[in-house]
Amino acid sequence: MKNRIAFLLLTLLVCLQAFPQNKVSEKPQTHIKFTLNAFSFNDLLLEKPTSGQTAFTLLDLLDWCAVQNIEAVDLTGYYFPGYPEVPSDEYVYQIKRKAFQLGIEISGTGIRNNFASPDPAVRKADVELAKKWIIVASKLGAPVIRLFAGPVPAGYENKWDEVAGWMIECYKECAAFGEQHGVVIGIQNHGDMLQTADQCIRVVKAVNSKWAGIILDTGNFKVNDPYTDIETIIPYTVNWQVKTSVFGNASTIKTDLPRLMKIIRKSGYRGYLPIETLKMKDKPYDPFVLVPAFLKELKTAKDAMFD
Repeated sequence: MKNRIAFLLLTLLVCLQAFPQNKVSEKPQTHIKFTLNAFSFNDLLLEKPTSGQTAFTLLDLLDWCAVQNIEAVDLTGYYFPGYPEVPSDEYVYQIKRKAFQLGIEISGTGIRNNFASPDPAVRKADVELAKKWIIVASKLGAPVIRLFAGPVPAGYENKWDEVAGWMIECYKECAAFGEQHGVVIGIQNHGDMLQTADQCIRVVKAVNSKWAGIILDTGNFKVNDPYTDIETIIPYTVNWQVKTSVFGNASTIKTDLPRLMKIIRKSGYRGYLPIETLKMKDKPYDPFVLVPAFLKELKTAKDAMFD
């Protein structure tokens, strides 16, 4: 009997070795999707039409994304007609329908705001602006809206906690409003009042809402090793801005994409990874060339790390 059991086990082992395709892959599956942040085309999208030349619009950007097989796009609010006023429903739904026809998801939108102003009237006005654009995001089908903290106000350089208190109250109000409209509030580390992972975590924990999280801007942690802060903040992250350098757009040191992908794999993050290419001082900038090139580099790094 023992000999028969030993024979069966040996046969099973031989069969498993004969069919290596049944082995579990050593690389985990990926559940991330690269997308484009419209800010990469900032100059073109803000350029006014001239005689004999039409402006480059969000509709044109969607067409270009379709040609490039870009699956999703973050349509920043600045590029809608009349910003900061909200666009007409007609235009919003034209954008939404166009994206749907092209098979492109709208991964988010964003506005400019200042929740760090010492003036309560400024903060209140920007909360109301955010609410208006939360409604626009909902109509677009954008799952998240990107909000800033605001610059460090003069005279408050050593009063971070006091200013953070103003910001937190604003974010809380926006998160409650976002919940009513199915839109997540994304709080971006923009190198302003939010410069480190610790600062971001303190704010998002104080907001304490399932409808608020961090927009992880890889290029705006003002620390010696941004990769450490990137890894620390991922559990609180709802969306990204992946940039060509983690040391800011003035740096020539390229983002270590294999290291970044390894961090993302380890974190188990699922969702969008919008990219943002930026102009560098005294260097030519062509998003039609740089965006596809950066996406290709990211996909190569991802494929090496994930199935």
